[in-house]
Amino acid sequence: IGNYGINPDDFETSTPTIGGFAVREYNDFPSNWRSEKTLSETMKQYKIAGIYGIDTRKLVRSIRDYGSRRCLITGMKTTADDGVKTIFRTPVLTDAVSKVGRKQPEWFPADGDMKIVAIDCGMKQNIIRSFNRRGVSVTALPFDTDSESIEAANPDGLFVSNGPGDPADATPVIRTVEKLKGKLPIFGICLGHQIISLAYGAKTYKLKFGHRGGNHPVKNLETGKIEITSQNHSYAVDESSLNNTPLSVTHVNLLDGTVEGVQCLKDRLFSVQYHPESAPGPEDSDYLFDKFIRMMRENKHA
Repeated sequence: IGNYGINPDDFETSTPTIGGFAVREYNDFPSNWRSEKTLSETMKQYKIAGIYGIDTRKLVRSIRDYGSRRCLITGMKTTADDGVKTIFRTPVLTDAVSKVGRKQPEWFPADGDMKIVAIDCGMKQNIIRSFNRRGVSVTALPFDTDSESIEAANPDGLFVSNGPGDPADATPVIRTVEKLKGKLPIFGICLGHQIISLAYGAKTYKLKFGHRGGNHPVKNLETGKIEITSQNHSYAVDESSLNNTPLSVTHVNLLDGTVEGVQCLKDRLFSVQYHPESAPGPEDSDYLFDKFIRMMRENKHA
């Protein structure tokens, strides 16, 4: 890891947001004409702790068998007992979204006639590019922007972005979706999918070890097609809790049967748990951006 080097053009956020970095092999001598910095230089710049020489296969097997746990990267002088005490003394982060999202509004113009508001809970840059390529201008707003401010912008649709942490902690966004659902088309990805489900009265739960990687098979229940998807989440929507809501399941994970997508046609709203924008990953689900644009046009001319 590190042999490609680092180029800021490839960043999906303005600053890296990981808390630590563990790899088996590390290379600090990149061979890539686009490289501007080494991995270690970038980690020092953003104060990210790292460790190498780890048996990552053994680590992954442990997570698979026993679930995700909290951990600590520390120096050789720290004893195991002191490390465990530090972990227990460190509070669990409950406001992750506030740490990673934009603090000020930002506009990303496009040539077309459609415009959306995107609630930034830690949004990947390729989501904005995916809309801009289709002629949709994007106004990215902080996660705690109220519904009145969004309505005042008169957007054609609302997008609720991906982001970290427990979706139940994102109460400002849940309240905003509760107030705006049915008033304008809404599309959510990853955390946004969970927030939309919570806004309709469904529940979420934490997975044993989450879904990570770019090769998760998902079945589209409307078409019967299988899509290979990029995923990175720790929580999922409880399917049984959807029974008392107007939401219907549109996609399911073929590995564990978890909910991967919901929709409410009456309210012109849908969301998916995975990342159709990829970056990196497969582009099987890129069509969902076109689906949202069609939904906005239909609503505009209704």
